[in-house]
Amino acid sequence: MALPDTPPSSAPATPRRRRRLIRRRRPRVRGPSFNRLIPNIMTMLGLCAGLTGMRFALDGRFGDAAVALLIAACIDGLDGRIARLLRGTSRFGAEFDSLSDFLCFGVAPGFVLYLWALRDAGRYGYLPCIMFTVCMALRLARFNASLDDTEKPKYASNFFTGVPAPAGAGLAMFPLFLGLEAHKLGWNQVYELTRLPLLPALTLSGTAFLLVSTLPVWSFKNFKVPSAYVLPLMLGTGAYAAVLVADPWGALAAAGVIYIALLPLSRRSFHRLKQEALALQAEEDNPEAPSNAASPATMEAGEGGQPGIDASSGARPSNPPRTA
Repeated sequence: MALPDTPPSSAPATPRRRRRLIRRRRPRVRGPSFNRLIPNIMTMLGLCAGLTGMRFALDGRFGDAAVALLIAACIDGLDGRIARLLRGTSRFGAEFDSLSDFLCFGVAPGFVLYLWALRDAGRYGYLPCIMFTVCMALRLARFNASLDDTEKPKYASNFFTGVPAPAGAGLAMFPLFLGLEAHKLGWNQVYELTRLPLLPALTLSGTAFLLVSTLPVWSFKNFKVPSAYVLPLMLGTGAYAAVLVADPWGALAAAGVIYIALLPLSRRSFHRLKQEALALQAEEDNPEAPSNAASPATMEAGEGGQPGIDASSGARPSNPPRTA
């Protein structure tokens, strides 16, 4: 008697077929995405650039040291914006960026200028370097503490309190930029002047006071350019970029002078916005205060008197002065 055929579905599967049927699960890797690491990688590259600039200064290559610190400043201006674009902001990134700024813009400029000219001043040549570094640390600590300040007025968000760290480093290194430009042009007297300890000591000390001051400085983060000035601004930026490539030391020295000249304008703009905000707040607090109150003599004038004119004197009542 013949046995019935076994259906194909009940046939035992081979090991190779079993491996095909079993779906392999991809192991999950826990950790931050690569996009969140890009800002931290850029911050690390800026830190390496600052350390490389210090190494160039030890070898007497001051031009290369200035270029390395300039690269660090460019990276510092980009890492925060890239972090916000990629949504990779974190507390770790903020603290890492602050430590990198302290070394690149607080330690390296004083170190380079000490090797450039201040070591010839004897025992007192190191004092401006210490003052600059300490003030930079205080400025960065104040900035980190202000991040948690939620009561800051809206108009103050467009201003820094004191000169920011990269700009402070650029102002402090003005003697180096001027000296390299003078050496390139063959201005020996100007070059020798920049190698004297007096000028670097003045720039380091003056910049240190600007760092810890309460001077409002434009941040240019939410700076709006009028439509009529867009094309001239683009042309000016292109012209400055061309000058920066052709004559970098002269362009950097001129940028420091222009930045110093903008500080009084920044302070005036801040106080104007503050007074306008206070005046607007005063109007909102007293909405029922009459702005054009008619005098009793005007009310008695009836139909013959003109509205808003005092019938007894024929003069308009003066409005209360408004703070601009």
